[in-house]
Amino acid sequence: MAIVVSIFPVLFWRMMEFQANLLQAKGIQILPPVNFTLTVSALAEVLLQWKPNPDQEKNHTVEYNVEIMTPEWEPYETKKTCSTRTAVLHNGFSARIRTLLLYNNLQIESNWVTAKLQAPPGAVDTSVTNLSCVIYTAIDNTASLHCTWLAGKEAPEDTKYFLFYRYNSYTEECQEYSKDKWERNIGCRFSNTYIKTSEIDEVIVIHINGSSKYTAIKPFEQLFNPHAIEKVNPPRNVTVFLKQNNLLITWEMPASSFLEDCFEYELNIYNWKMDYRQILETTLNSFSLSIDDTCRFSIQIRANRQSWCSEGFWSDWTEPLYIGKNQPRTPVDSKAYTILIALIVFICSVALLTAIICRKYHLWSRLFPPIPTPHNSLKNLFLNKSYQRTRNFTSETETEIGSCFEDFGSYVEDLYPDVLEDSCNMNY
Repeated sequence: MAIVVSIFPVLFWRMMEFQANLLQAKGIQILPPVNFTLTVSALAEVLLQWKPNPDQEKNHTVEYNVEIMTPEWEPYETKKTCSTRTAVLHNGFSARIRTLLLYNNLQIESNWVTAKLQAPPGAVDTSVTNLSCVIYTAIDNTASLHCTWLAGKEAPEDTKYFLFYRYNSYTEECQEYSKDKWERNIGCRFSNTYIKTSEIDEVIVIHINGSSKYTAIKPFEQLFNPHAIEKVNPPRNVTVFLKQNNLLITWEMPASSFLEDCFEYELNIYNWKMDYRQILETTLNSFSLSIDDTCRFSIQIRANRQSWCSEGFWSDWTEPLYIGKNQPRTPVDSKAYTILIALIVFICSVALLTAIICRKYHLWSRLFPPIPTPHNSLKNLFLNKSYQRTRNFTSETETEIGSCFEDFGSYVEDLYPDVLEDSCNMNY
């Protein structure tokens, strides 16, 4: 079998060569096109043009075989002498073409003619990286476009990036950028665009170039399928019913130009009592589930398009709906509670830091110096009078005691001679 497969191409080319020789023997020439040119006609768009060889006979049916070589190989055939192709051009573009001659149900090819577009100038690793874009579609089917990227690792700090998008023939430059710490543009937002997510086989071209006073910034291009980068809207009108232990959830499809059958859904059912979460999938617009009616639950739903219907990004979760008597705190209450806790911690931290600083640098004594005690004249007056009275009383007491001792001394002196006289008489 392998031998047969390897021999078949050889036989095919031999047969083609035989047919070409046969046509040449009949005086029929197969000549390649002339004046084959490549021209950039729009962002990421190349116009291929050529002319039939003037020496080619016009009595036979002629077509052209075109092959895009870079950036991606793409062959096609056409009877026209021009065509356009959408492709990223930051790495260059090359193509080749040849004539196809149809003669008596035979197809004979000419030699190839090649053309090439050089890559635009720019230093290596200065172009943006990690480009990603998301489309948000409003209820009225208007689309906004949000893109983010990273600066090239060799891009100078003064680099300024500029983003353009092209959809069909419309091209627009971004006016609303987000920046990094070096004030370089790293994100863009178009609030309203001409993009129609309902259209099929259209692409969005994103082109980002840049400038710097230190080096040339290499441009970058990327193609996006609008459906693939569209963030689907959440389901609408979600309702929950609980009858005994049977939970019924219903909703409506998201706001979209796609049919209802295109969508799939995920349900996030959380049991607060058991701390248990279920993620369930369905393609219907309702879902029933047997639950423990003594527990409380929160229900959220999100949507996306199925893969066969141009899958996009999952929508945001719907606001939670609760079933059960003891309702958990709402997101607003939880946020207020978190802010309150953070505020208390901040105030305590500031107070503690202030106390440490004041103690270290003695700020309390400088900010609040001690108040001097006023002189109490009235109190001192009473104290002086009391002291003088005490001294007078003490002096008078000392005088009286001294007088008593003096009288007692004079009495003893008077008594002593009489005693001596009596003692002498007794002796005689």
